[in-house]
Amino acid sequence: MYHYLWSLLFWYFRPLIKWFLHRTTQMCELQRICYGEPAGARRILAVEESLRNSRNPDIKTLVLYLDGVSDRREITTKSERGILEEAIRTVLVAKKINPVAHPDFAKSFGKCVELIWGYRQLCIHVEELRRTAYDADNAEHELMLLKLWNLLMPHEPLEGRVTKQWQDIGFQGDDPKTDFRGMGILGLENLVYFAQEFPNAAKHVLLHSIHPRYGYAFAIVGINLTSMALRLLRDGSAKTHVYNAVKTLPTVRVFHQFYCYLMYEFDRLWIESKPSNMMEFSTIQEKFENSIRILLNNPKTVFRVNISVDNV
Repeated sequence: MYHYLWSLLFWYFRPLIKWFLHRTTQMCELQRICYGEPAGARRILAVEESLRNSRNPDIKTLVLYLDGVSDRREITTKSERGILEEAIRTVLVAKKINPVAHPDFAKSFGKCVELIWGYRQLCIHVEELRRTAYDADNAEHELMLLKLWNLLMPHEPLEGRVTKQWQDIGFQGDDPKTDFRGMGILGLENLVYFAQEFPNAAKHVLLHSIHPRYGYAFAIVGINLTSMALRLLRDGSAKTHVYNAVKTLPTVRVFHQFYCYLMYEFDRLWIESKPSNMMEFSTIQEKFENSIRILLNNPKTVFRVNISVDNV
């Protein structure tokens, strides 16, 4: 209730506060943010809030335009420069900022725009992957699945496309395609990326998953963590990490790396928790997600996959 009242009061008095600060500093809110906040999530989040709360009609139109191009995934390496220049030009004119007197503003503001709407575009891309169902008739999907097996079990030939061997890497049955229903091809891409880019860590985690006392279903847990990573991306919690982790237009690679961190750290928590059986999975996952959310509340947070492989 108090938070709601404070937000309401702030929104009501915001124009007056901005006017006072503009008169005393001779700078608009966006300038104060770009000059006063450190590079990374703190600055980008503040710029994003300022743009979305702006009552300036030109700024509102700009935000709608940027939302549209990102929703259509039109921000590419070729189009990006033109889009950023248009955003910078609009703000310079709307806020009456002299680019000669403030040469650093355009660069700082442009980088914020790139990350803000790059994140939005990343959400669209990842969601499209999630909606893409695994198709056994799709040669690319089948090759990706076989690649996962070969990365995790390079010395054990697969006896057939449908076989109980899939359970050795944590699928539920003889045909893994049924396990991707919730997360689609995104779940498979995450697993393959982890196994390919961090092979030692992936094999280490796989070894933990077959522990005689604390074992778990590697692939199924991995798909569940894809769901968690997507949840954090969708609700904006992952912005802190993404805004601190990348310096250019975010791609699906940053999501895969975020997933790898979650996969590795969840495995560590699972083993440290010494669960009596898989029935404790939901409780431990909830504890894990809460801890990640707490870390993401810190605007300085950036996750790195810090591999320190030890014995089971």
